[in-house]
Order: sequence, then C-alpha cells, then structure tokens
Amino acid sequence: MDERNWAGNYSYKAPVVRPQSVDEVQSLVATHERVRALGTRHSFTDIADTDGVLVSLQGLPLALRIDEPRRTASVSGGTTFHTLTRQLYRQGWALPTLASLPHISVAGAIATGTHGSGKQVKSLAAMVSALEVVRADGELRRIARDDPEFDGSVVNLGALGVVTRVTLDLLPTFDMWQVVWLDMPWDAMLADFDTLVSSGYSVSLFTTWTGPTVSQLWVKGLAGVQPPDLHPARPAGSTVHMIPGLSRRAVTEQLGVVGPWHERLPHFRPSFTPSSGAELQTEYLVPVAHAHEAIEGLRARGDQFTPILQVSEIRTVAADNLWLSGAFATDVIALHFTWQPEGEAVYALLPELERLLLPLGARPHWGKCFTATGPELSAAYPMLDRFRQLRDRSDPTRKFDNAFLDRVL
Repeated sequence: MDERNWAGNYSYKAPVVRPQSVDEVQSLVATHERVRALGTRHSFTDIADTDGVLVSLQGLPLALRIDEPRRTASVSGGTTFHTLTRQLYRQGWALPTLASLPHISVAGAIATGTHGSGKQVKSLAAMVSALEVVRADGELRRIARDDPEFDGSVVNLGALGVVTRVTLDLLPTFDMWQVVWLDMPWDAMLADFDTLVSSGYSVSLFTTWTGPTVSQLWVKGLAGVQPPDLHPARPAGSTVHMIPGLSRRAVTEQLGVVGPWHERLPHFRPSFTPSSGAELQTEYLVPVAHAHEAIEGLRARGDQFTPILQVSEIRTVAADNLWLSGAFATDVIALHFTWQPEGEAVYALLPELERLLLPLGARPHWGKCFTATGPELSAAYPMLDRFRQLRDRSDPTRKFDNAFLDRVL
C-alpha cells in the first residue's frame, strides 16, 4: 500500500507497523536497525521516513492520567489533540495553547516545535513537563523537567527515540470567543504592531502580501474580556475562511460567540479537512526585534508569491528554553506560507525567502518545507551542536537517523 503524508506530496519508503502496546514498541525498536516514529503525517517532507521501519503509535490506548495536585495530564504520544482536548474538557481541564489544527498527534507536534499563537503564549512543546522515550536499545526512559537533558529532548526531531507518553501542564477549563476583522491597512498595522498582536489571547493576521491591507485579523479572547475595536479595519459581519472560496463550515466559530477553549483556539474543526488539504506549507520564526524588517521585505516580494500562494499567516510565539524550539530564548513572529501543491515552484522560491529571513535570525519550522541545511541552521539554532552531542549519546548507532537528519544535523 502507498503510504503518503496528509497533503499527498510525499510517499513513505518504509513499511508502517502499528503496535498495540509499549512493550511491542520496545521490541520493535530493539530488533530493527533503523526505526522512525510516524505521527499523523502532517509534515511535508521526509522528516519521518526511514530505510527501516516506521512505527505508528495510533494503536496505543489513550491511557489518560490526570494529576490534579500537579495540574498535569499524561497521555499516549500518538493521541491527537482533538481526542485529548475533549477528554480534558469533560473533566474540567484545559491546555494553555493549541495549534491551528486539532488533527495532529501530541508527540509529533512537540517533536517538530509546532505552536499556536499569543503574545504571552509559548509553543506546544513548552507545555511538556515529562516524556517517556523508547531509546535505541529498546529501554524505556522517563525524562522530566529536572533532568539536565530535558530542554534538548522535547523538540527532538525524532532523533532520540520513540516518544510513547507525554505529560503536559494543565489549566482549569475556560471559555473563549473569536472575532474577525477585515482589511487592516498595512501602515496602521505596522505603526502599532505590538498593540495589535496583544489585542487578544491569540491573534492571527492573514495576507497574500499584495495590496494595501492585511485581509483578515482573527482575534481569540477570554470570556469576560471585551473584544477589541481594531478600527480602521472593519468587523466581519459573517463567518469567513482565511482562504477565499473554501467552506466556512470548516473553521471554528466566530462572531464573538463564547464557547469552550478547545473549540476556539484551533482555526479548524476536527470534522473537516484542515486548511485546504491540497497544499504545501513553509514557516519561519523570526525574532520580534526584526518583525518590521521581515514583513517589509516580504511585502516587497509579494508579486513573486502570487502565482503559488494560497495565504500567509503572521502570529507571535513567546520565548521558551527548549534547544530546538523556534522560540528558543526569544519571542518570535511566525511567518507561515500555505502554497499551492506545486513542489518544484515552491522549492525554487524558498532560497529567495531564506536569503531575506535567515540573516534576520529566522528559524525554519522543522515539519514544513525549507532548504537550509546544517551550517545555516547552526547559526539560527545556537544549541544545535549540543543537540548533536545529545543525539550521539542517546543513539550512538544512529538507529533513528534518516536523510532529513543528515541534512539538518
């Protein structure tokens, strides 16, 4: 059977096995020379592939355990955020952030540095307080925040082993609203960028980088907090999709209607194909100090994007301490590109994007399309050498290596 990623642009070479227990995972890892963990396949490259065997954790039981005194939840790494958040909500708990898509797995999302949005909101990986990892010898090891290797082990690119269980920080459940504003003039946005991205718990700006305005601003806020007035933009009078022409039924509820946190923080409902489906994605995380320069540089190149761009999103992510996080040690803006599914044209354009953004300290999202390799990434990720050393100690036989890791490490 042809095993593909969700966008359909990549076919996995390796066979996929679906163990039903952690013991089975340990046996598979111990008895194979080359292994990689396969999540929900939302990456757009060969990051999860191998010339050995792919291990899918979706057959493992949810096994949710909530520690109320510590405010943590422990869950199987193959669990999707949609499944997890429904369970947490029913028991009165919440996560502080979610990605745009609820369809992705917990372990896969944190391994690649996936994030949501918010001036004070950190990445999904920053919620992690402990991991259980099957190492190259098949042994199961727990790594917690007090472990000296913890900060290098969370955003791990699958290079350290198979993460079978993740423990996440919790908050008491809360309600939110979501409103959309249209056609914010670029000059007004840039003049007060910090105030704009601080106008809600989570704020996303959508643009095609051409024209005089930012086409949409999605603001998600806490119930009991008044939605902002973002004049001179105008409020949307009906629900909108960020990509013109796609079904509005796919997006989470707007128009200021209050609802549970897990039904407002994502952009997309779990029952619909996320985003457009037929697409490629790229994202670079740039220090906030260089936000204006990055945005102006992209606007100047907008005409180059038009033939293959569906939409771009601008978000903010707060700093954390995780070595391979896009927000390591600095607050960042996330510059996201949803492309038409035209791989040759996209990869021809990426070097131009990276010539602009890498000198500004940009870090590529590990699960999306980029062309930068080891030397360039060492400048962007200052802890990359320490991560290489950690990988060598954890996996001396390179059981978890693949072509992607050869390029970036």
